[in-house]
Amino acid sequence: MPTAIVLFKVDPKKVTGTAEKLLDIPAVTDVYSISGRYDLLAIIKCDSVDMIESVITDHLLRTEGIVESETMFAFRSYDKRAGGSAVDVD
Repeated sequence: MPTAIVLFKVDPKKVTGTAEKLLDIPAVTDVYSISGRYDLLAIIKCDSVDMIESVITDHLLRTEGIVESETMFAFRSYDKRAGGSAVDVD
């Protein structure tokens, strides 16, 4: 399943509210508050890359509080429970 990791810089007064709004989007499976250059990290899983693009442009980037974002696509997952074996995420 195609997976995207999206990093967000968020208005400092709106981090919690923005995280909650991101979680309301069905394709968003997880949201983390993080340290470093960005404030939030969201995991998106969809049936296609086109659907991910739609979720990002039509929903995530329109969420109040987001100042900047960076999107990355996952190529492979290394599952600890499976002894580190690789699983394609396409």
